[in-house]
Amino acid sequence: MNVTYCISPGGKLTGTIKVPGDKSISHRSIMLGAIAEGVTEVSGFLEGEDALSTMNAFRAMGVRIDGPHHGRVTIYGVGKHGLTAPKQVIDCGNSGTTMRLLSGLLVGQGFEVILTGDETLLKRPMARVADPLKQMGALIETKEGGRPPLAIHSTSALNSITYTLPMASAQVKSAVLLAGLYANGVTTVIEPEVTRDHTERMLEAFGYKPTINGNSITVDNTAILHATTISVPSDISSAAFFMVGAAISEGSDLIIKEVGINPTRDGVIKILELMGADIRLLNITHVGGEKVADIHIKYKPLKGIHIPEELVSLAIDEFPIIFIAAANAQGKTVLSGAEELRVKESDRIQVMADGLVSLGINAVPTPDGMIIDGGSYHGGTINSHGDHRIAMSFSIAALKASSAITILNCQNVATSFPGFDKLARSTGLEISVL
Repeated sequence: MNVTYCISPGGKLTGTIKVPGDKSISHRSIMLGAIAEGVTEVSGFLEGEDALSTMNAFRAMGVRIDGPHHGRVTIYGVGKHGLTAPKQVIDCGNSGTTMRLLSGLLVGQGFEVILTGDETLLKRPMARVADPLKQMGALIETKEGGRPPLAIHSTSALNSITYTLPMASAQVKSAVLLAGLYANGVTTVIEPEVTRDHTERMLEAFGYKPTINGNSITVDNTAILHATTISVPSDISSAAFFMVGAAISEGSDLIIKEVGINPTRDGVIKILELMGADIRLLNITHVGGEKVADIHIKYKPLKGIHIPEELVSLAIDEFPIIFIAAANAQGKTVLSGAEELRVKESDRIQVMADGLVSLGINAVPTPDGMIIDGGSYHGGTINSHGDHRIAMSFSIAALKASSAITILNCQNVATSFPGFDKLARSTGLEISVL
């Protein structure tokens, strides 16, 4: 079913809110809980379609999972070698995380499985995962161009490797590390720059500590995971939409509660601070190995910046909404080193540039980023191309538009942020759903 958002111009964001649980952590809680020994309890689980795709995949492989019920999930782990062959193809829906991480976990299981997904996922590159897994001895097939579906065949043994990532990718890193739990010997992944480290942190929470030396992460097949209790913090990627909304709309004063501010994920905070945003972190604590804080943000005029490339991997999912911040900043904002954005749920560089230009903003896409001249803009109709982050970003843009913005193909917002429109209305965004 197609979903359309219509957002009236103007307004401000105020109040205290809590956004849904972190998607990356929710995925990993199911995966590691399923292959752990014992019963794992999860609270704050994201009940979005992407995380539910991961949950359903493990149910299809014989894992009993109760819930989700108000964010609570109970996983009855079957142990490292207890998964069973699914009776049919596993549908990963719209979730690249599900497909890529599952690939790493399943190549060591000793049974055959096919991973597929929706129309969008079937266009996304999977050779970046399949290639290192093949180096380990995995028998894995992709369609032409390295695209899904993926066919994973049984193999007698996996071999350990030392793999240097050609580009920063937490999903590829995690896939190789998960395969390394089943490979003979010691498997090491070397990153060109730091990416989100939820897999490493969660392995430790389940009782196995990877060896980390700078940008090098090492695991081996001695790992035995033990059930634990996981509290999932609110997702900084979801909070980012409201952070930018409050930063650009005059009179805004907003608190977002219990947001995960993992140092490999806090790039959006650092970038907004460089742009001059009024952001304060309150009640900083640690929950389940993850750093958490309340984020208090007020309106303050933003200025354009050259975004430091060392922050790119720390904010890769937040760039659609960062582009909206740039469109509302005084002066020029320049992003480079972010070619990964072109192979997300959509080509986020081109789609965001097209949308901004259609509203009257001077936005020039480059092979690995964008150049944006901030200024005033009008309303119009935006095609989100089924990309949840594009849809939510242009919803926030309407706060500063001179007329209404209509956004097409918003149905996939439910993959990461169920209830976005309702929560947005509670803060002051005049959004309706058709």
